[in-house]
Amino acid sequence: LRSYLRDESSRLRRLRRFYEKVQALHQDPKASVDNPLLAFSLIKRLHSDWPNVIYSDEPTRNTQALHAGLREVEQELPGTEDLDGAARALMRLQDVYALSVKGLANGVFQRAGHPPFYSPGRRVSLSADDCFHVGKVAYDTGDYYHSIAWLEEAVSLFRLSYGSWNLEDRSSLEDALDHLAFSYFMAGNISHALSLSREFLRYDPSNQRVSRNVAKYKKLLEMGMGARGRWDWQGCHGPPPLLSPPHTLLGPLSPQPAPEQLLHLSCSYETNSSPYLLLQPAKKEMVWIRPYVALYHDFITDAEAETIKGLAGPWLQRSVVASGEKQQKAEYRISKSAWLKDTADPVVRLLDQRIAAVTGLDLRPPYAEYLQVVNYGLGGHYEPHFDHATSMKSPLYRMKSGNRIATVMIYLSAVEAGGSTAFVYANFSVPVVKNAALFWWNLRRNGNGDGDTLHAGCPVLAGDKWVANKWIHEHGQEFRRPCSADPQD
Repeated sequence: LRSYLRDESSRLRRLRRFYEKVQALHQDPKASVDNPLLAFSLIKRLHSDWPNVIYSDEPTRNTQALHAGLREVEQELPGTEDLDGAARALMRLQDVYALSVKGLANGVFQRAGHPPFYSPGRRVSLSADDCFHVGKVAYDTGDYYHSIAWLEEAVSLFRLSYGSWNLEDRSSLEDALDHLAFSYFMAGNISHALSLSREFLRYDPSNQRVSRNVAKYKKLLEMGMGARGRWDWQGCHGPPPLLSPPHTLLGPLSPQPAPEQLLHLSCSYETNSSPYLLLQPAKKEMVWIRPYVALYHDFITDAEAETIKGLAGPWLQRSVVASGEKQQKAEYRISKSAWLKDTADPVVRLLDQRIAAVTGLDLRPPYAEYLQVVNYGLGGHYEPHFDHATSMKSPLYRMKSGNRIATVMIYLSAVEAGGSTAFVYANFSVPVVKNAALFWWNLRRNGNGDGDTLHAGCPVLAGDKWVANKWIHEHGQEFRRPCSADPQD
């Protein structure tokens, strides 16, 4: 684009010079075609110079060069899935952190009536066309709760700038009014749908479809069918409307443990009877007792974190989840992940040794899975889930080493806001602490899954969250974490 602007600017400068020269000659009161040289110059200018300017193929060549440049990088550009996923990410942040749509459009991350949740260093606002696209993504899936909020903001912004056109905009005030009116109609607010449709007709009075909608809305109101419950959805295309925010388990979590928990929470230097940790003990912070959750600070170095991210980067793919006996992509897990063997780099092998020393567990194949590196980008999240399998048909059992007994999750990066790991039933969350490792037992000593380990990755509000997961299986740990005398334990 920079090259195109440079070439076009150069062409337009030459064109202006030609125009100014011609204008000066034609406006010179002393000029006379009696002068044969002037006459020749005029005839040549009108016969050849002028058509040469008009029919120059330079604009076409410049445009073709721009198109060729685009084709070279086209495969690396975001696709429709990326754009729609980014729009859904904004709606997810809106819901989970109760953010105001008007605030988001103005670049402010704020709950209504509260101070900003997060203040970016550089404030970026959304255009009317941006808000329209987010609303349109919701509209296309029958999610009229979100489409109304975002299209309302789009209409407000389009009204402010009506009459001025932006080259990059793909929508207009009329488009926003049209979609917003139908969203209100599907939500049962027929009188407002009628009002918006009438406003549309002021800008485009010849639109027959909207004229028919106005007549239909008026008739429905006359029949007293303004309530959503009286509308028959059977004749409509798409799914039934979603008129309230999606239910989420990620409500406000209690910041303080119960008094009986506090008695057992502490920080300590741990050697775990391992010679590996004698000279450099692990910095252990007990986060919770039931379930047992510990945070090991400074578990890796910045250099090691960068190495792991660099190794995983080229292999990142959209994360999948276990579904029956298969694995598939799911909207409730938005991230990219890659798997690293301990042979991938000495850093990975050393990390496995450190995990084994801190946990006291056996990580030799097949007792543990490869290191999974995960990147959570824009609005990246993972809804409440268990790490251990809850069905014997789970793909986890293909390793033939039992269920996942424990999880080690290493934070490879810091985030500016959001991204906490929330233990939903236990009602606490752990913020992202760069270079720290979070450890918890997924199974009780009797081998049953611990229901209190239901956890979620909260959406990343600002920043780029990287984690590395190490899942350790129960086989091979019989004498390292033996069962107790109490079968209920």
